[in-house]
Order: sequence, then structure tokens, then C-alpha cells
Amino acid sequence: MRVRNLVLATAAFAITFWAWNLIGPLSGSYSKALHLSPTETSMLVAIPVLVGSLGRIPVGMLADKFGGRLMFAIICFVSIVPVLFVGWSDSYASLLLWGFLLGIPGTSFAIGIPFVNAWYEPARRGFATGVFGAGMGGTALSAFFTPRLVESLGRSTTHLIMGAALAVMGVIMLLASRNSPAWQPSTEPALPRMKDAMKIKATWQCAFLYAVSFGGFVAFSTYLPTLLQNVYEFAQTEAGLRTAGFSIAAVIARPLGGISSDRVGPIRVLAISFAGALAMAVVLAFKPPLEIPAGVSFVLMAFFLGLGAGGVFALVAKLVEASRVGTVTGLVGAAGGLGGYFPPLVMGAVYTATGAYTIGYLLLALTALIALLYTLRGFGK
Repeated sequence: MRVRNLVLATAAFAITFWAWNLIGPLSGSYSKALHLSPTETSMLVAIPVLVGSLGRIPVGMLADKFGGRLMFAIICFVSIVPVLFVGWSDSYASLLLWGFLLGIPGTSFAIGIPFVNAWYEPARRGFATGVFGAGMGGTALSAFFTPRLVESLGRSTTHLIMGAALAVMGVIMLLASRNSPAWQPSTEPALPRMKDAMKIKATWQCAFLYAVSFGGFVAFSTYLPTLLQNVYEFAQTEAGLRTAGFSIAAVIARPLGGISSDRVGPIRVLAISFAGALAMAVVLAFKPPLEIPAGVSFVLMAFFLGLGAGGVFALVAKLVEASRVGTVTGLVGAAGGLGGYFPPLVMGAVYTATGAYTIGYLLLALTALIALLYTLRGFGK
């Protein structure tokens, strides 16, 4: 039973993350059709991340109260509306409006973590959250399939297909998934619960680490198609293929991060993650040629970031009592999403000002260094 629910939650996470990342893989065509500047393109790519980030806070609290089964279904059904209207939008203002609401499917992460945590004992929660986190491979599905579907079927039809997939997934979650017998709905009022979660030191520690690890992954997975087209002059479908490869590396690494955290501890996993991300950021800052070393560096960057994302929630499972995991997950997840919101904006501004992304990569290297030092000093070895 618990394996079935873990698989269903991971599938729902993947579908909603595909919906969340519908704009990024098409950024090149939007930029050309609407004559957007690099900064305007960055804003369009980043805007779904904002709601997907902040929305995790209330959604996490609602998951504590109503359970993952119902909340997964609700998010799938509600997400259909912005998915369809993004597909029908033909102006920058309309895309920004519905792109903002396209953040709704990105909140599903705050549902899945407490949902799968409740099905597994503490010693196996790194595994559970790591496997569930592999659902972020929905970004890889979007990067690979969305441009191709649009080329062959058109944008409106592609978004209709995505809306249908969300509807089917919502029905499946209602009919086939179950909340764990160990789960009990929270009866505490939402605001006091959030205040209590914010008083927990681990909430802020994990929020920072997740903002760097998962935030880095989100930033790359949404902005990488634009970056590859600007720097290496790839066509939209070619950029999407390479972005899919980037995302797949992170998807593979995330459960490894969770499983490894169960065995050697999340602190060691996080230290390896941030040290690796630091090294890859320095390499990429020099605009290396494709495919080696640039392609390898992007893949390794994804691997290290995915490893860290898996390690953070293994750390949450160890430090936070089960009844508060949903609320804490909402806050930590929001920090992770916000960590992915700002880098595309910075990269767009840097590229507009300098014609290169060097400064952006160096800022990433500095951030990874700070996270590495904090991990080693804040938690010990």
C-alpha cells in the first residue's frame, strides 16, 4: 500500500511540475514572437516560480489539515485553468497574468512530502522523500516534449493535452490514493501553526539550504533553454533536449541524496552537493566550449543540486516532528522556489548589461560556498 501511494504521489508531482514549467521551454518562441528583451523574457520565465514558491506555505498547512489525497486532486483540477489560458494567450500582459497563476501546480511539492512521510518510518523517510522528489523530473518531460508537441500540434492543443492529463491525474488521486493510517488531520488554527513552525530553528536552516539546492535546480531548469539559445545558439528544440538531460541528472540524484542521507547522514550529502555546485559554477563562468566541458559541467551541476535537494528533506525528516512536517515543508519549499525565482532575473539583467553570464555564475559560486561553510559549521561534521 505504501509503495502504491509513493508511486502515485510521485506521478502527480511529475505531472504538476510539467505544467509548472510550460513557459520556460518555449521562451525562445515567445521572445521572438513578442519581441521581448532578455529582461522581459526572464520575467516571463520566472513568474510562475513566484506563486509556486509562496503558495507552498498555505498549501502545506492545508495538507496537514485535509490530507495529501484530497489536496493533490484539488491542485490538479485548479491548475487546469491557468494551463489552458497560457495556451490561449497572445500578448505579453496576458502571459504574465496567467503565468503568475501557473505557479499553482508548483505548490504540489508541499503536499507530497508530508503525504509520503506519513507512510514511512523515520529511518526510511530519506528514501521516501528522495523517490518522491524525483517527480521534479516533470521539468525534464516539459523541456523535452513541450517544444516538440507545440511544433507538431500547436500551442493550444498542447495545453489542452496538459489540461486533460491534470484532470486524469486528479481523478486517479481521488480514487486510488489513500492517506496513511498514521496520519491525523491537524486541528490547530493555521496561523498559530505557521508561527510555531517559524520558531523552529531547523525550519530556517533547511529553508536556506533548500533555497540554494532546489532553487538552483529550478533556476536552471526554467532558464537554461534561454541561456543555451543565447550563448550556444541552439534551436528551441535542441535547447529543450539538453535541458531535459540536465533535469534527468537532477532527478536521478535526488533519490540518491535521500537514500545516502539515511546511510551516511544528510550533512555529508549536503557538503558534497554544495562543493560540487561551487566547482561547476566556476567552470561554467569561463564559457567553456560544447559538449566537453560545458555539457558535462551542466549535467554535473544538475547532479550536485539534485543530491542536495534530496539531502535537505532527509534533514527535515530527522529534525522536525511528523505532525509539523507539512507546515515546515511549506515554508522550506517556498524558500526553495524563491531561490529559483531570482536567478533568472539576475541572469537576464547580467546578460543585458554585459552580453555574457560570467557574473551570474560567479554569484552562484559564492552562494554555494556560503552554503557549504554554513552546512559544515551550522550542523557540525
